[in-house]
Amino acid sequence: MAKTASNQMWGGRFASGPDAIMEAINASISYDQRLADQDIDGSLAHVAMLAKQGIVTAQDAEAIGQGLEQVRGEIAQGQFAFSAALEDIHMNVEARLKEIIGDPAGRLHTARSRNDQVATDFRLWVRGQCDAAIAGLEALIAALLAQAEAGADWVMPGFTHLQTAQPVTWGHHMLAYVEMFARDKSRLEDARARMNECPLGAAALAGTSFPIDRAATAQALGFDRPMGNSLDAVSDRDFALEFLSSATICAMHLSRMAEELVIWSSAQFRFVVLSDRFSTGSSIMPQKKNPDAAELIRAKIGRILGAQVALLTVMKGLPLAYSKDMQEDKEQVFDAADNLMLALAAMEGMVRDMTANQPALEAAAASGFSTATDLADWLVRVLGLPFREAHHVTGSIVAKAEAAGCDLPELPLSEMQSVHSGINDAVFEVLGVHNSVASRQSYGGTAPDQVRSQIAIWKERLE
Repeated sequence: MAKTASNQMWGGRFASGPDAIMEAINASISYDQRLADQDIDGSLAHVAMLAKQGIVTAQDAEAIGQGLEQVRGEIAQGQFAFSAALEDIHMNVEARLKEIIGDPAGRLHTARSRNDQVATDFRLWVRGQCDAAIAGLEALIAALLAQAEAGADWVMPGFTHLQTAQPVTWGHHMLAYVEMFARDKSRLEDARARMNECPLGAAALAGTSFPIDRAATAQALGFDRPMGNSLDAVSDRDFALEFLSSATICAMHLSRMAEELVIWSSAQFRFVVLSDRFSTGSSIMPQKKNPDAAELIRAKIGRILGAQVALLTVMKGLPLAYSKDMQEDKEQVFDAADNLMLALAAMEGMVRDMTANQPALEAAAASGFSTATDLADWLVRVLGLPFREAHHVTGSIVAKAEAAGCDLPELPLSEMQSVHSGINDAVFEVLGVHNSVASRQSYGGTAPDQVRSQIAIWKERLE
């Protein structure tokens, strides 16, 4: 089998280069080129520190800095030729730097290893993705708050087991997702704070004998501090796992909401109308308007959860410190991050554009004996019945309404009194859905006043 040229970055240890199969399995440049900006930022911080510490000359540091910015420009303009023979983004950048500035390029790698270099690059990239996802969640929460505010007093059915349970308000339902996505935002913020420590300077695994200033490079790259153990610094991928964990929970929440939009936009429910921007037609049925964006969001959880499982599986059996297995840490994270951002943007667009069908919501809220619990509560509060007895009486009244083919507000008083003689006309005050939701004044309840109070709280938090 033909041999490729020896990789000169390895020095004199290997007499001949890897064959094509080894090159294919070993190279990561096809995907880790996405770390180019982070790699160059890390190198600029590193060489500035080396010059300040007198480890390299100011002249060499200036040449290296100018050369790195030229490399950055070439990559940004699509003029950089990535080479699989050079394995990864780090060697591709360094090799091109040498072509530009010559021998001073060889001083850049003083007092560092590819191990701490890639750990720094990847951590910087994931940190940036946390920031992007947080911004995406804030935009989605704002869209949900706008929907909640518009329909703070619109009644709709609340469900358990997808069966009509009790009336709630549209605003209250929207706020339930605000709570979920706010927790996702909080998880990402927590993960970002924990990952904001700098591995650079840990070198291969044991630190370095050069008089480096790790605090300076950490500060230059926006980290809070250097990592405190060089073994952990090069072998830790918790930051990526925490991001994937947060992304997975967020994708699950997006999937739950997407499922509701699929159901709600169906002809059987007609609760919402999705905009044409996030729907498609059928190739054969002209009447169809398919909620494809929602369905695709619903599917994204599979890819994102799969990425988390994949990386956990890679990491679970690795001894300290670095192993080549850890090269398999990036593709899944890249894919998960891309799909999370796409799903967040699509959901925000759908929520902003969708139109709630208020008459359909109200009609559904009044069906299915949704005020049965209000009747039971009235029996307890007004007639003094024990709740278990009130529950039994209410069940009997519901059975009468079902047999008569009507809902509770339409059932004659005489029919109710045949179950319990103490029931009087005042009971009808609690059987209307608007009265029902207005009565739920407990903190966090569905009453319009409570909904508007929560909207104000969340608006203030977002600001």
